[in-house]
Amino acid sequence: MRTALCKRREKLNLTHDKVANKAEISRAYYSNIEAGRKDPSLKVMKRIADALGAKVDVLFFDQKVPKRNERGAG
Repeated sequence: MRTALCKRREKLNLTHDKVANKAEISRAYYSNIEAGRKDPSLKVMKRIADALGAKVDVLFFDQKVPKRNERGAG
């Protein structure tokens, strides 16, 4: 599941349907994106981010990657 999407949507008290309508995509497609079953294009990511009032990188790419010189980094 794309946790950031779900958390942001719930924080705004929006349904899947409302986000999908704002992003001009189907509710089923949005639900599949949030569940991690579908990967949206950058264009769709931008529309979803705009619908949720957030940045694309925060919703879709904000992952903690260790720096090269930190322990555990390969």
